[in-house]
Amino acid sequence: MSAARKRFPPSADYPNLSKHNNHMARALTEDIYARLRDVSTPSGFTLDEVIQTGVDNPGHPFIMTVGAVAGDEETYDVFADLLDPIIESRHGGFQKTDAHRTDLNADKLIGGDENDLDPHYVLSSRVRTGRSIRGLSLPPKCSRAERRRVEAIVVDALSELDGDFTGHYYPLATMTTTEQEHLIADHFLFDKPVSPLLTSAGMARDWPDARGIWHNAAKNFLVWINEEDHMRVIAMQNGGDMRAVFARFCDGLRRVEESIKARGREFMWNERLGYVLTCPSNLGTGLRAGVHVKLPLLSAHERFDEVLGNLRLQKRGTGGVDTASEGGVFDVSNADRLGWSEVELVQMVIDGVKLLVQMEKTLEKGESLEEMIPSPIVRSAQ
Repeated sequence: MSAARKRFPPSADYPNLSKHNNHMARALTEDIYARLRDVSTPSGFTLDEVIQTGVDNPGHPFIMTVGAVAGDEETYDVFADLLDPIIESRHGGFQKTDAHRTDLNADKLIGGDENDLDPHYVLSSRVRTGRSIRGLSLPPKCSRAERRRVEAIVVDALSELDGDFTGHYYPLATMTTTEQEHLIADHFLFDKPVSPLLTSAGMARDWPDARGIWHNAAKNFLVWINEEDHMRVIAMQNGGDMRAVFARFCDGLRRVEESIKARGREFMWNERLGYVLTCPSNLGTGLRAGVHVKLPLLSAHERFDEVLGNLRLQKRGTGGVDTASEGGVFDVSNADRLGWSEVELVQMVIDGVKLLVQMEKTLEKGESLEEMIPSPIVRSAQ
């Protein structure tokens, strides 16, 4: 404990959260703060570092943010008194006694090709997740050396992929203007974090050191290194063939993990929380399966948000979480990450988007939607 901490009681350090609207602000009490203020993980990550992004950012105009991050795998155990209530609130009542389930078998999907998801409405499909390398601190805490170690491990593993997954790595620190223009044109490039949610969590430190983008020759499977997580793995393509995208995602992710393990490393994972990532919102599958879908009439309907909520889907503008729709085109994806398997979440998106398109076509005919409003989907008991 620092000398300054010894001079002041916990109550003097407790943040003013009276105007905050995030999950952390709802969960953090003065008692929890007093018990955990001077505790840290083995890597030295503290409670104040866990909550700083939520303290600095009171809320979000469209969604309630989490307001907390992890600095290492142990964060979720050391600060469980705070993070477990956040997890329960963010993930629809996921309890301490619940266990995550993982299922990356794309053969279990029902439908999901372009016969199901009309490409006149579903313009593109994408599935992404994050992964963390066990034994190394996460981006809010990692040193330069740890970040460079992550890059070296992942790039070495990716270099062994072959066939349709043969690719090339583009480090941001040494990227040429031509390479940068190509990646921007393909919508692959991630830039220095400017969102206060990320900068307050310390994720922009040393930018762009040890950050980069890898993609295969077909540009339909890519990996981001050292952005919000150690790795972001993404499969995508134009049109509505979510089945093909998910199959490629599962195959590529399996190959990457096998290559990582061949180098004596493994991903952070546990039976309760699934895959461990920086933000508690991404625990479990870490998966976001989404489509860009054109819904100009349905999106103007008074029950659009209710329909999305009942289907456990969320909408964004096509430019990301802070953007608005253009031309009635939305990025629609699963709202859940934890408590459902990967197959279940992708199936939920396939079924839900199929219904949204049917509703859009119904409105085009000038007919009522009343008989099409879905009942809420409920997560089964663990």
